[in-house]
Amino acid sequence: MDRGLNWAELLILVAYAFGMAAGQILFKTAALQMPATGTFARRLFWLALNPTFLAAILLYGLLSALWVWILTTVPLSRAYPFVAMAFVLTLAAGVLFFGEALNLRLLLGSALVLAGLAIIVT
Repeated sequence: MDRGLNWAELLILVAYAFGMAAGQILFKTAALQMPATGTFARRLFWLALNPTFLAAILLYGLLSALWVWILTTVPLSRAYPFVAMAFVLTLAAGVLFFGEALNLRLLLGSALVLAGLAIIVT
């Protein structure tokens, strides 16, 4: 029988989704800072020393550990749909922080993802 999620599990899964979106903000910021020219090796070296990129890698490492911990108590089939929430949060971050275009298709798709998540959670 499916026991559902308790409030603590729900809060941790939502925090995980926000963390994933934050990591994408850091990756995009690093991408915007990256020199547009240079050899692949030079650009890779630059990336390896970029604090924003390193912060994103660190955050994703911590989130990976959190994900394993989450899976010790939450069934994968109940936890994984929250990854979809990160897609919606990342789309919103792209619009808010980077001025990326938002259209009706993106809004409708995001609404459908969130509606699906709400169905799964309840």
